[in-house]
Amino acid sequence: MSEALLEVDRLSVDFVTEAGIVRAVDDVSFSIRPGRTLGIVGESGCGKSVTSLALMGLLPRPAGSVASGSVRLGGVELTSLNERALRRMRGAELSMIFQEPMTALNPVYTIGAQMSAVLRRHQGLSRRAARARAIEMLERVGIPVPARRIDEYPHELSGGMRQRAMIAMALSCRPKLLIADEPTTALDVTTQAQVLAQIAELQQELGTAVILVTHDLGVVAETCDDALVMYCGQVVEQAPTSVLFETPRHRYTEGLIAAIPKVRPQRLARLPVIPGTVPDLAELPPGCRFAPRCGFADETCIRRQPALETRCESRFACFHPAGRQAPQA
Repeated sequence: MSEALLEVDRLSVDFVTEAGIVRAVDDVSFSIRPGRTLGIVGESGCGKSVTSLALMGLLPRPAGSVASGSVRLGGVELTSLNERALRRMRGAELSMIFQEPMTALNPVYTIGAQMSAVLRRHQGLSRRAARARAIEMLERVGIPVPARRIDEYPHELSGGMRQRAMIAMALSCRPKLLIADEPTTALDVTTQAQVLAQIAELQQELGTAVILVTHDLGVVAETCDDALVMYCGQVVEQAPTSVLFETPRHRYTEGLIAAIPKVRPQRLARLPVIPGTVPDLAELPPGCRFAPRCGFADETCIRRQPALETRCESRFACFHPAGRQAPQA
């Protein structure tokens, strides 16, 4: 078994707000090995994207900052690097596909100019060689007539093509780690499948480790080796994907899986939902953060926070873990 490429140890991220200091990511730990895919899932506001930005050193300053913890990529401590050193690593050692390519791509530069800038900076290529590599990468991610598309601006491409261009740019320097933050959110089902297949194909060829940030458990089931479930900034469960879906342990995970639509020959029953809403991070409950929405919560859950414990292949934080099967809808 290969050693971990990325090791995140007790990472916490704070934001300064009008309500005071809010902890958006709280004591998060995980690791990922080369060639593996880790899915980070949870509702909006659970800390998925903030965790990704913290790994990349892209937290909005001065409001956001890493309060504590360690992030090591290939043995290099990223949290101690200055901005200049981080810029050398971003794109070359670790790269990111952002959630909305239209805002991530610069609208006043062509796709080719933006890709060439990355290649010339990190690979030391000449202008001509960088353009040739960019055309090659655009072709490999399925963009038709790449020699023409490379001279177009982001607004001239469809949403699917922009996302493919982002993938090509992110992987052009063969990074060791790729973070994909909701890469298929605004895409139709067919394009979504194509984009995910292209990421998997390039990952297999390059041996890149991938962190896939998503709210779609179906995508996690199809593409990820391991899954990490977050709620209110904390890790509540982590397990190999097959184990997580077959035997979810945390009640929040159980609820998410139960809410996946199922196609059945008989008339469909009402889709199960998790009651309530995610609490405000500035006014968190004192005990388990999921307790106000959990039908199994008792006084212990209300007063105390459960610690992460390991059983077999799963890590979870729940005083009343689920049984061997998720409830049937």
